[in-house]
Amino acid sequence: MPPIRQLQITFDCADPLRVARFWCEVLGYALSPPPEGFATWDEFAESLPTGERSSWAACVEPTGAGPRLYFQRVPEGKVAKNRVHVDVRAGIGLVGEERLAVLQAERDRLVALGAVCVRVMLADEENESCVVMRDVEGNEFCLD
Repeated sequence: MPPIRQLQITFDCADPLRVARFWCEVLGYALSPPPEGFATWDEFAESLPTGERSSWAACVEPTGAGPRLYFQRVPEGKVAKNRVHVDVRAGIGLVGEERLAVLQAERDRLVALGAVCVRVMLADEENESCVVMRDVEGNEFCLD
């Protein structure tokens, strides 16, 4: 059996389109095109029963290199820490003050989009700096 070559990351959430739009801005992704036969997402939504409208959204990396992100509406809210989280690799190859400055600038950009900064973890003898954050629905992620 050949190895799997594609990866999708799924988020449970209350407002899939809101969370999808947030992550599109974070990562430079785009909302996926509407299903075949529909010119817009609104047109597609109108074709569904009321309870199924806006029950999911997806975004894709424009070149196709990154994983697809899928957002599905669930009835329950988030109640505990994520067991898996996304690391947004904003500081690759950078160290020390230069890395921290890049991470802080990206943190400020994401806070303006609705993210929350939980804590800045400064470099120590073993690890470089990183920033722990929450998205617009409280899902933890890191800037590293």
